[in-house]
Amino acid sequence: MQSKDKKIKSFRLTLVDDATHKHIWTVRFTRTGFLVSIISAAVIITFVYYALIAFTPIRTSIPGYPDAVSRRAAIQNAMKVDSLEMIVSRWSLYSENLKRIFEGKEPIRIDSLIRNAGPISRTDFYAESFRQHDSVLRSSIAEEDQFSLSRNQSRDLSIEGMHFFSPIKGVISLGYDKVTHPYIDIAAPANTVVKAVLDGTVIYAGWNDESGYTIQIQHSNDIISIYKHNQKLLKKTGDKVTAGSSIALLGNTGSLSTGDHLHFELWYRGEAVDPAKYINF
Repeated sequence: MQSKDKKIKSFRLTLVDDATHKHIWTVRFTRTGFLVSIISAAVIITFVYYALIAFTPIRTSIPGYPDAVSRRAAIQNAMKVDSLEMIVSRWSLYSENLKRIFEGKEPIRIDSLIRNAGPISRTDFYAESFRQHDSVLRSSIAEEDQFSLSRNQSRDLSIEGMHFFSPIKGVISLGYDKVTHPYIDIAAPANTVVKAVLDGTVIYAGWNDESGYTIQIQHSNDIISIYKHNQKLLKKTGDKVTAGSSIALLGNTGSLSTGDHLHFELWYRGEAVDPAKYINF
């Protein structure tokens, strides 16, 4: 009785010279070893392929993969967007300050906002600042209602009863006209020191193509003074100034200036007034 064939458990792969029948190379393996070898080879090939793609410049040849120029352009665009957001936020704050000034309210001081701000986003930063100042304004109004007699007497002081320092000593080259020229031009030598007419807070200090170096100061009793065409500014936005303190150097900057002079504006309760009525130049 013929016995059953035994199950094959191992295999041999031999390389033989066809002419001499000499064994050149022989390898023995089992089914399990063959499967393990195939899986190991696939894993090694996959790892090598991933390493080539991830850590070598070959990855830039993949369709749709951004090259160095595209990444650089993306970074530059992100920086431009961030700069534009900062400019928009700055103009929003500037517009809010102008609105508060014309309404007779206290302007928002950027230095105090920065000191009090925490690690929050730019949008939340301005929103939270506006809410804080709104609550402070409401508290101030409530106190004024409680002590209305003394508070209103100091707040409603007429502009005629105030003492103004002269911003510069010079000659009025162009006087005030309510319709065509609601401010005055004062001629003086270049680099003459320009002084604040009252105590107050600088609400704007910067450059304008038409007005040159300009500085604006918010004073009490709803008074604003504006100084344009300066050669150099000595104060920055948010600074506190006292009457008679130096704030700028007179010059001839801006496209609308035709010589060394100070363009001076005085605003009272939202309307431009003639500075020559209250200040001796």
